[in-house]
Amino acid sequence: MDSLLTFEEAQARILAAARTLPAETVPVGDAAGRVLAEDVESTVDLPPFPSSAMDGYAVRSADLPGTLRVVGESAAGTPFAGSLGEGEAVAISTGAVVPNGADAVAPIEIVVKQDNKVGIDRRLEVGASIRPQGGDLRVGKVVALAGTRLEPAGIAAIAASGVAALSCSRRPRVAILSTGSELVVPGEPLAPGQIYESNALMLAAALEVAGAEIVNEPSVPDNEASLRAAVERGLECDVLVTSGGVSVGEHDLVREVERELGVEELFWRVAIKPGKPVAFGKRGNTLVFGLPGNPLSALVGAELFVKPAVRALQGVEWPLPRFEPGCLLSNLRRNADRAEFVRAHATSHAAAVLLTALEGQESHMIGQASSANALVLVPRGNGELTRGSIVSWLRLNAP
Repeated sequence: MDSLLTFEEAQARILAAARTLPAETVPVGDAAGRVLAEDVESTVDLPPFPSSAMDGYAVRSADLPGTLRVVGESAAGTPFAGSLGEGEAVAISTGAVVPNGADAVAPIEIVVKQDNKVGIDRRLEVGASIRPQGGDLRVGKVVALAGTRLEPAGIAAIAASGVAALSCSRRPRVAILSTGSELVVPGEPLAPGQIYESNALMLAAALEVAGAEIVNEPSVPDNEASLRAAVERGLECDVLVTSGGVSVGEHDLVREVERELGVEELFWRVAIKPGKPVAFGKRGNTLVFGLPGNPLSALVGAELFVKPAVRALQGVEWPLPRFEPGCLLSNLRRNADRAEFVRAHATSHAAAVLLTALEGQESHMIGQASSANALVLVPRGNGELTRGSIVSWLRLNAP
């Protein structure tokens, strides 16, 4: 057992082999979920002018308290054309330009309006309810750093900064290939000994979330010629992920076929459960993963190993999965030889995340795993983790 890599050692080998893909120009409107290859700098001050934080009246603080004559309006997109004089006020909308001469905004709630005049019975500090020009961001300042995956708020900040196009790492093309003569497309009738193919769909869904562009291959039977042709096609992509055929059985042909096609195997088997017989190698710049055929083994392999590679190829600053602390609501026995990843359901309660292990933890039991949204790490060792223990867990379907 000592010859097996830990999952951390396996991840380190994967990241050492991954090289960030070339950048391409992406319109800001199409950049959600993409990873920046370069820092983005603002082309304008934010806000680009002094603006009102309230609906109300732009005033001179020196005139207050007092009664002021309303001389115009400043609306969003239509600023007041003149300059505010002594004893004057301008009606103003939230986000509108504060007129020259004004140094405060009186919220409409404290104003008494009569005819063309407004009464304000209190003093206001200079700058009250005014958003200063550049108070959020100055022109030339960094809006978003290289290695950032763009979320909705980031897209908004970049667009508000006047940037129309971004330099983003190319999305990795990932070929997914399920192997096994027993596999049948969902919806087709099952013959004796056959099962419906699900791993490719599961892996595609998991890796698309991480930014992969999926190239689906039809499943192939346990036939060397068919497998070789499919693997050759998959090796033209940035990443090839196979499911099944990586153990030591008579029909486990994947690793041998890949070796014959020039794949350099960098490791085989990792000290985890489920998913021990996972393989990783490369040919040229193509990363090659061999995941077990058992669905939950393949899922754990995708989360621990393939998704970090997909992130690293895009230049994500921190490509490894992020472990979070949570409170265990079940007793879990530790494995002396392997770290275990237990499917669980995570729920938020007050300031804590509560983790309930699901029934049916065997690696083939996909039917009972549909409600899982977490993987609880049970470090290898003796004894057990008891209810109430603080443990580390991974969020399933994280980008």
